[in-house]
Amino acid sequence: MKLGYSLGPLLSVDEVFRCASLADEHIGVDSVWVPESWGRESFATLGAVAHTTKRARIGTSILSIFSRTPATIAMGAATLDVISNKRTLIGLGTSTEAIVENWHGVNFDRPASRMKEYIECIKLLLSGEKVNYTGKFFKINNFKMLNVPSRKNIPILIAAINKRMLTLASEKADGVLLYLRPLEELKKTVPDLKTMTTDKFEIALSLICSVSDSEPERARTRAAKTLAFYIAVGKYYNRFLSENGYSEEVARITAKYQNDGGDAAAREVSLRMLEELTVCGTREECRQALRRFVDSGITLPILQFNPVENPESSFRELLSTF
Repeated sequence: MKLGYSLGPLLSVDEVFRCASLADEHIGVDSVWVPESWGRESFATLGAVAHTTKRARIGTSILSIFSRTPATIAMGAATLDVISNKRTLIGLGTSTEAIVENWHGVNFDRPASRMKEYIECIKLLLSGEKVNYTGKFFKINNFKMLNVPSRKNIPILIAAINKRMLTLASEKADGVLLYLRPLEELKKTVPDLKTMTTDKFEIALSLICSVSDSEPERARTRAAKTLAFYIAVGKYYNRFLSENGYSEEVARITAKYQNDGGDAAAREVSLRMLEELTVCGTREECRQALRRFVDSGITLPILQFNPVENPESSFRELLSTF
């Protein structure tokens, strides 16, 4: 079974580099992913990660299509692909209305239609040929990449929640990035995706993960804090989970987060939510949880690392678990 690891803002930059290097040395690690929101920039971080790794693929998870033009993404991906010796994965998403408008100062307008044009432009630009493109959002007039890309087809994965974006991913991308999807929902969504795609289509699922054999309760608490944060601040995750069997829990978590903060909100995360949405607890509990998700048919589980104690020792324990 291949595995990916997501190294996010709970780690310092040096810790990201160290954990990426450890992952690269571990058998079975397929990829290392660096997220981007309103802090660390993915391409710059991955450029450094490319020099601390030799084998694992490296991916963005995710880049907002409202923060850069398709040409900027194409240049970034092509540059990273040269630096990493053809190991780049492009993870794209629409982000959220709050981040797009309050952080980037851009109107959050027709995200799915924008994503369609975005991918079309990137693929044309990475071909190395002269590009002419006229869409509703983007126009490219008689331009081509100055440096010929090392690959014409760098894999593109779309972060998708709703059905329209899932369908778009199946039609235009090389894979999909899923997040915070209950097991029972995955058992319906994954087979549907497979009927629309080929065997080469990557169905990746990012999972909040925290493991500790010595302090499993602390691991569960750490996972609950991360889950509560995404539920409380993520408008689309909030709505999606409310519509898929967790309306009462989501309401309590959101209210607690707004009134009393993250720690109080985490205490409203039920054991059922942890079991059906995350991988946390002892090593054996985490192995069993991961098997359940893999059995749903996903092709690439990505473990979102949530350290319990010292990040390096915690990451070593995570690697040894799987």
